[in-house]
Parts: sequence; C-alpha cells; structure tokens
Amino acid sequence: MNRSAISSLLRPYRAELSLIAAVVAVVLLTICLDKNRTYLNKPQDSLYELLRHASMLGILALGASVVIISGGIDLSAGSVIAFSGTICASLIQALAPVDARGTPITTGLPWWVFAVAFCGTMLAAFLIGSLHTWLITVVRLPPFVATLASLVGLRSFARVLISNVTQAISGQENSQIYLYDPFFLRLGDDWRIPLLIFAVLAFFTWVLLSRTVTGRHLYAMGGNEAAARLSGIRTERLKWLAYCYGSMTAAISGILYTSYTSAADPTTMGIGYELDAIAAAVVGGCSLAGGIGTVTGVALGALFLRAVIDAVNKTVTFKPDEYQGLIVGLLVVLAVTLNEFRGQSGVTRRFLPGGLGIVTWLNLTLLSGVLATVIVSSHKLAIGMITAAIVSLLLGALAVWERSRKRSG
Repeated sequence: MNRSAISSLLRPYRAELSLIAAVVAVVLLTICLDKNRTYLNKPQDSLYELLRHASMLGILALGASVVIISGGIDLSAGSVIAFSGTICASLIQALAPVDARGTPITTGLPWWVFAVAFCGTMLAAFLIGSLHTWLITVVRLPPFVATLASLVGLRSFARVLISNVTQAISGQENSQIYLYDPFFLRLGDDWRIPLLIFAVLAFFTWVLLSRTVTGRHLYAMGGNEAAARLSGIRTERLKWLAYCYGSMTAAISGILYTSYTSAADPTTMGIGYELDAIAAAVVGGCSLAGGIGTVTGVALGALFLRAVIDAVNKTVTFKPDEYQGLIVGLLVVLAVTLNEFRGQSGVTRRFLPGGLGIVTWLNLTLLSGVLATVIVSSHKLAIGMITAAIVSLLLGALAVWERSRKRSG
C-alpha cells in the first residue's frame, strides 16, 4: 500500500488521530515536567485515575454533544449534577432506617433503596430537560437564557432542598448529606464502573446519531432548523429528546460524583462542569453552530481535556485549581480556531486585519507574556519576556504574510 493510499484511508479520521497524538503529547510533557514523576512511579494508579475522571467527564460531554449537534446549548449541566446528587442522597436518606436518636443509617442498605433513588433522580432530570424544552419551544426563550436560568436556580434550589430534607429527617439542618454504604461508594471509587457506564452510553449515543432516522434528523435540525421544519421534521420533539438526554446524562454524572465524594454538597459539587462538558465536545469536533460532531471525537476530547487538567494538577505547584479554567478556555478557543481553519473560509480569512489586527497583536503579545510569567515558578520575568517576544514575532510574521498575500491577490 503506497503513501497516497494510506493518506486517503486515514483522512476521514484526521481529527481523531490528531486528538490521540495530542493526548500522548500531553502525557509525555507531564512526565517531563512533573517533579514527583507520578506517571512513572505509579503508572497503574495514574491510568485508573485518569480513566475514572475522563469517563465521568465523557458521560457529561455525551449529553452536551447531542444538544450541541441539535443546534442548542445547555449551560445547566453543572447545576444538574449538584441537584441530582442532592435528590439521590435525599431519597437514600429518607428511605434508610434510623437509629435510636433518629439518625439515618446509610450503610448496609437493601438494593431497592438505591433503585428507588436512581429512578427518582432520573425522573427529576427528565423533568428538568422537559422544562428546558418547554421554555425554548413554547415560551420561545433562547437556549442560552433558558439553561442559564437553570444554571443559577437549580443549585440554589438544591441548597434549600438539602437543608429542609436534613431538618425533616434528622431534626438538624445541614448543608451536606453524607453516605456510607459500601455498595454506593463503590460506584464512583471503582474506576471500572464509570468507564463501563460511559462505554454503554457512548455506544447508545453512537447508534442514536449514526444508525437511526432520529439521529439524521438531529444533524439536519442542527445544520438548518428552518429547512428541517419545512421538510416535515418534528423539531420540537427532537429538542425534547436532546435536552432530556443532556439532563439525564448530567444526572448520572451527579450520582457518580456523589458516590466518589461520599457526600451530596450542592454548594461546591459540579461548579464549572458545564463548561468542561462543552469544551470536551468542542475539542472533540462538535461545532457550536450545530449539525457537526461524532461520538468518537467527543470521547477523545474528554480524554484529552482530562489529561490536560491532570497535567496542570501535577506540574503547577502553586494553586493548580486556579489555572484549570484558564487552560480550558484557551483550549476551547484553539479548538474552534482549528475548526475554522479546516473549513473553506479559513483559507482566505485574515486573522489580523487593519487596525483591529494591530491591537490584537499587542493584546496577544501581552497576554502570552503575562501568562508565562504567572505560570512558571522561577525566572518569571525572563521567561515572560521571551515568550512575549516569540509570540510577537510569530504574529508579526503572520500579519506581514496576510498583507503580502492580499496585495498579490
């Protein structure tokens, strides 16, 4: 098989292969920069931890990707995680036996307690997705506004709910519910269970999007909703499916995160996770304009994003949590930019046009220098100045090339 045949064979999988190479590059870079050599000293534990968190993020990203492919957006996933964890823990505590002091005994519980808690949590998630659909299709709110309201309101609702539940059950108001049953705690602690759940959901999502008429209609609606409606596609029902699926995958993630932390804490649980889910979908190739995306890309996007977050935690010695949002934001911008380059419009587009291009050149130069200064732990000023100089030269060369191409054209 010659080189051109191999190239044509691999061309449809170019995005996936790029993500695999990016994951390998991030892991190798982490090995080089991690002073504790965690990947080398504890390779098995590191792999299991990476797979667990990537699977949990992937479950959330699958739901976000279906919504994005359908042409919508869901900003409520993080709050749905907190709300679902609260519902699940509240039902378990309400159904658990109590001791002589009236304190629920949340260990050694029968299986039906967890079955009822799971079904109740899924029902709550279905109702949340249905509410989003009603606000978007009947009230005609933009998806951004409808799900933004849930982003703000559901977490507050969960905090109020958990206070009332704990007061009613144990007579003492608490902001958290702790669970101690070994079976429930194993759901999030055993890395194989989130991975298996993610694999099943990924296969189901792939079948839905790639092998059913409903999936083709979702892509069509995301590409052009007006044309899809005129062709007879029932777009309201498709949106109902997409938003309910997004909420229910977030609820599954909420149960797993509650199990992993052994507590439902709506104050902190799931904060910012909706952006991680959207970032994983976008990095995996989903277009925010709708109509484009694959399950394989989303899975690799979640793995890549989790590998990057893990790399930040291992290589940044001072408050690594403060840098995660920054890195995720940069990755989203980079992913969207690369997607634009892949399109035909990226061939002729100027990225540093006129006066705005000059200001952007200055903006990106200063931003890169400041970022390099705050991230490194030694020789801050020197590294920041070198980074700014390199970025300035590269952007200057790009601006000169764009202007020369315009004159020659």
